[in-house]
Amino acid sequence: MISIIIPAYNRSFTIVEAVKSVLTQTYWNRHHEESYELLIIDDGSTDKTQQTLAPFAGKLRYHYQEHRGISAARNQGLKLARGEFIAFLDSDDLWKEEKINIQMNYMKAFPQAKICCTEETWIRNGVFVNPRKKHAKPSGWIFDKVLPLCLLSLSSALFRKEVFQTVGSFDESLPACEDYDFCIRLAFRYPITFLSNALIVKRGGHADQLSHKYWGMDRFRIMSLEKNLSLPLSREQKNLVRREIVKKSRVLAQGAEKRGKKKLAEYYTSLAEKYG
Repeated sequence: MISIIIPAYNRSFTIVEAVKSVLTQTYWNRHHEESYELLIIDDGSTDKTQQTLAPFAGKLRYHYQEHRGISAARNQGLKLARGEFIAFLDSDDLWKEEKINIQMNYMKAFPQAKICCTEETWIRNGVFVNPRKKHAKPSGWIFDKVLPLCLLSLSSALFRKEVFQTVGSFDESLPACEDYDFCIRLAFRYPITFLSNALIVKRGGHADQLSHKYWGMDRFRIMSLEKNLSLPLSREQKNLVRREIVKKSRVLAQGAEKRGKKKLAEYYTSLAEKYG
C-alpha cells in the first residue's frame, strides 16, 4: 500500500486540485491489485477546507487537529499511515499523472533504494519560473550538497516507510525549514535518487507561505545545523556543518545590522566566531 499525506491549513482554494492530482494517477488504473490511501491532515483550518473536501467522501481519510504547524500535521499523517510506501503532497502543489507510476517502477527495479525524488516545474503567481543553477539536484550521497539549501521537495519524494524509523519524523520545534532539517538527517543516512522527470508542479507566491511569514529563514537552518552536529558525523562532515553555520551567521548578522537590530547582529556575529 502507498500512503499519501496531504497536510492542510486554510487551503480550501488549492486543496481540491491537489486531491484530484492524486486520484487521477495512472498507477492506480494499471495496478488494481495495489491499494493506496489518501490522508488529509487538517491542521486546524478555520476556512471551508473540510466542506470543500465533502465531494471526495469515501476516497480519502480526513483527520482534523488543533493548529500545531506543518511538522505536527505531517507527523500525524505518519502515525496514521498504513502503507509500506509514504508520499507527501503539499496542499498547494500538484502531481502529474505519471508521478507514482514512474517512481514505483524505479523502486521495484531497485529494491535497495529507500527514497526517490523527481524534478519539478515551478509556478509563482501563475508564472513559470526557471530554477537557478544552485537548485540542481544531484543523486547519491549528497550530504554536503544539502547544507547550503534544501534540495528535498517533499511533494516529489517517495519513501519506503522504514526510512522514518531510522531518520525520525519532522522537528515540531522549528517554525519553518523543517524540510531542510529532515533532508540533512536523510542525506546523512541514505543516498537519494533524483529522477530527471519533472513530475510535480510547485505553486508559490501565496501570502500565507512560511517564506513570507518569517524574516531570515536561515535562522531556522542554523538551529537545525547546530542540532545536527549531534549526529555521528565524520570529522569532515562536522567541519562542513560548522562552515555552513559560519556562512549563514555572517549573512544574518549583516542583514540584522541593516535593519537596525543591533543585538541580533551581535548574536550572529558571536555565533560565527564560535564556529569559525
